[in-house]
Amino acid sequence: MKRPPILPDLSAPSRGRRHLSEEERTLWEHVARQVKPLRKKPRVGKTAAASSEPPPMKPAPSPRPIPSSAAPKPGKPAVPPLAPLGKRERTKLSRGRSEIEARLDLHGMTQMRAHRALSGFLHRAHHDGLTFVLVITGKGTMSGGEFERGVLRRQVPHWLSLPEFRALVTGFEEAHIGHGGSGALYVRIRRRRS
Repeated sequence: MKRPPILPDLSAPSRGRRHLSEEERTLWEHVARQVKPLRKKPRVGKTAAASSEPPPMKPAPSPRPIPSSAAPKPGKPAVPPLAPLGKRERTKLSRGRSEIEARLDLHGMTQMRAHRALSGFLHRAHHDGLTFVLVITGKGTMSGGEFERGVLRRQVPHWLSLPEFRALVTGFEEAHIGHGGSGALYVRIRRRRS
């Protein structure tokens, strides 16, 4: 059987404050000289006690008006999120059963030119009612035996995720090796609203 812990007797009178030894006092003074205050301004309680004048009274803040519960303003509808291509759609595209209706090759373009070309291409594809397009970014370059990812290969998926393109694109995914593999993207175009 466990014994309960012995608690100190709190009813006994407390011993007074312990006095610092000479060595502890010297150490404390040394530390206190090196400490810099955190605040630049003195505390309000110390200044009020130190000065014999009462602190100046601040005017009471005016009550804030309660916001009315008006109906929220209808804004632009939220841009729908991207969805990956389904396995069936991807298989049909890779085997040639579904047609890739248009292609855009961005090889050798600067980022600015590629962005403009992609924007124009996707707007035309959306306007023409196309379903699947192929965007070729390239795989990057080989330098010194190491493979570097191309800038457009990194940027195009990021651009397709932006709100300006999500209004035109339902989803995208890396293409099958027969269509360029990791250097190309299948892009599903959003249907036009009538």
